[in-house]
Amino acid sequence: MNAKELADRLAREAERVAEYLLPNGKRAGAEWCCGSVGGQAGDSLRVHLTGSKAGLWKDFADDGKGGDLLDLWRLVRGISLPDAIREAKDYVGVREPRLEPHAARYLSPARPKVSKPKLAVLQWLTQTRRLSAAAIAAYHVGANPADTHVVFPFLRDGELINHKTRAIADKRDMRTAKGAAPCLFGWQAIPEDARRVVICEGELDALALWDYGFPALSVFSGVKNLAWVDVEYPHLERFSEILLCLDTDDAGREGTNLLLERLGPERCKVVTLPRKDANDCLIDGISREDVALCFAQAEVRDPETLRRASDFTDEVVREFYPPDDAALGVFLPWSKVGRQVMLRPAELSIWTGINGHGKSQMLGQIMLHAADQGERVLIASLEIKPRKTLYRMTRQLLACAEPPIAEVRTAMGWIGERVWVFDVTGTGKVDQLLGVIRYAWRRYGVSQVVIDSLMKCGLAEDDYIAQKALVEALCDFKNETEAHVHLVAHARKGADESQAPGKLDVKGTGAITDLADNVFSCWRNKRKEAGKADAEAPDGVLYVDKQRNGEWEGLIHLWFDRPAMQFLDSREGRPRRLLAERPRNVRDPTTGELVEF
Repeated sequence: MNAKELADRLAREAERVAEYLLPNGKRAGAEWCCGSVGGQAGDSLRVHLTGSKAGLWKDFADDGKGGDLLDLWRLVRGISLPDAIREAKDYVGVREPRLEPHAARYLSPARPKVSKPKLAVLQWLTQTRRLSAAAIAAYHVGANPADTHVVFPFLRDGELINHKTRAIADKRDMRTAKGAAPCLFGWQAIPEDARRVVICEGELDALALWDYGFPALSVFSGVKNLAWVDVEYPHLERFSEILLCLDTDDAGREGTNLLLERLGPERCKVVTLPRKDANDCLIDGISREDVALCFAQAEVRDPETLRRASDFTDEVVREFYPPDDAALGVFLPWSKVGRQVMLRPAELSIWTGINGHGKSQMLGQIMLHAADQGERVLIASLEIKPRKTLYRMTRQLLACAEPPIAEVRTAMGWIGERVWVFDVTGTGKVDQLLGVIRYAWRRYGVSQVVIDSLMKCGLAEDDYIAQKALVEALCDFKNETEAHVHLVAHARKGADESQAPGKLDVKGTGAITDLADNVFSCWRNKRKEAGKADAEAPDGVLYVDKQRNGEWEGLIHLWFDRPAMQFLDSREGRPRRLLAERPRNVRDPTTGELVEF
């Protein structure tokens, strides 16, 4: 819940909050009256309690100072805005999900040798880039000892998080602190009580916007590299409004759309300047009034949910003739399957099977392969503790039953960069689960979500309405986000375990499989395990009972390697050790560049 959502929540119970903060006040009509934020009796400070202005207040004895109930909370308590947000959340009973990155450990940068800009760097900043000395001081911009590079410190709460140096003679000569956290530039210039902030595309643009009267933060290392969102998401929650003022070129427009998705369109507005960026406006002499008008005309980008069918022409053509490098989805771990079965974006897959027939184990193996293909995974394993799930996945990753401790730690580092876990075992609350899923997608870009299982979501077996509502909510999520959702749903008990259950055997409402894009059923050959079946027979079968966006349905014979806990696609197959199988290209979180890993 960000500051805007929290203020709206407080406004819904404005009288109770006003009385709690200002107990010496009294109600007069539709207002709560008090002497000041200090709590004295009187009527110069008034809080609206009803209607469209509920929660808004003004102190007529203090130059008309006012705001919403979150601002009032901060002033009455005499605390910072982040502390006021934490207190107010406790007051209304909001508990944020505890979902932190496993292995995003960044280094504290060495403090660079830097001095105040002088001579060449100062001339470049003030004359070439037209920036004021006040803006340079507000952002603590410096120069290297040789007076050839400008130094931008990335400070937050007085702490140096990162720093960037840029040669004044060559824009390409630019570098950040190695291994330090990707973060926003400019926190040092943002007022502590600010509820509105601007995000732009470059450090020089941030300074230019400050000169125009709009203190701004700048994105880290290009608009397409959103690694900073993971780090800064909690620090941005205090803003009720975020103004996106990125470059007006194609890259800037694409970056704007990405940020609208990740930061939430409900509190973002888009500013369009008369030049490519703010610093170009400053250099070309665009007036303060003209820039202020652009901010006043900032637009809300509503979802584009109504489009002409002809807008999809190119996409339909690609359905018929997909390019060789098209992102068709995630491949399953077995080469013999190929493209017959894919885990495509914006799909819901139902996984069913008899208890103990390997649904969760198979999903763990598939998710590791999805992570190896660049996906980010969230696992809500409600039936077993996270350590057990991760123990099994570590064995699958290393293809070994008893790996050395050093390898376990290395494997957990690999998994931790790609997999998040919903740390609740037992019956989970649907609203909490859905909130964490959306939070994980928005903050970390999670693209594969596993819910294991439906029966542990706190819904009664015969509450078909609630079951349908949950599946519909998951469908809404995957359609909005392009994520793939996997839901484990138990099967009704059959006469014995000789036959695998199908999509009509899933326990609960028929809407579970009706609304799904794919239905998979896992079956384990218990007769073979008991020595009552041909040794050549498979150890198990994955039945593809439904594949809405594919043209193949059928069964996949699999063999099981117990030490590696892996399902193999042939009797002669060997387990795959993903961790050291091949070098991979991954994106460096600091620079955004692809490097071999």
